[in-house]
Amino acid sequence: MRVAARDILYSVSGPVGIHDHALENLRYIRDTMERAGSFTGVPGWGGVAMGLIAVAASALAAMQPSRERWLAVWLCASVLAIATGAVAMHLKARRRSDSVLSPAGRKFALGFGPPVIAGAVLTAALARSGNYGVLPGLWLSLYGAAVITGGAFSVRVVPATGAVFMSFGAVALLAPAAWHNLLLAAGFGAVHIVSGLVIARRYGG
Repeated sequence: MRVAARDILYSVSGPVGIHDHALENLRYIRDTMERAGSFTGVPGWGGVAMGLIAVAASALAAMQPSRERWLAVWLCASVLAIATGAVAMHLKARRRSDSVLSPAGRKFALGFGPPVIAGAVLTAALARSGNYGVLPGLWLSLYGAAVITGGAFSVRVVPATGAVFMSFGAVALLAPAAWHNLLLAAGFGAVHIVSGLVIARRYGG
């Protein structure tokens, strides 16, 4: 037993203090409990793909001759991005022998869904009244709110990402119309790509 204890408290580089060893154990336990009670099925590579879709949509939308066609580009991109994210989430869950319908997954969906649905309804109403200039800020803000509320049941990087989306949304609501496509590309594009890479690296794809 003395030899085992000595081996635990020493590493290749020298002695390891009992205090440091205890802190490392506490970190391990905390991370394990966090993952056990969190929805880790948020797809990192799926987020990267969603970001690339947004970047392409931004370039295409900027070339449209009317606001109606601009909106049509972004709506098609949103449908494609949501489908991509859903498929990536399903594949990640299957690869991890998990289910998107687990208790944590259902909590994530219940938090994520309402702001997205509200965004769809408000988009229809604002487009009908011709208030296209409000849409970029609305989309980024409500999507950020969805990511935060859904991310409350996921790993910590997810709600942090939602806060960044909401920050871009606030800027878009105050920015001139000429900035809107750039802000959408930075928000839905760059933020998705960066957060997706972080999730893929830390949480298995």
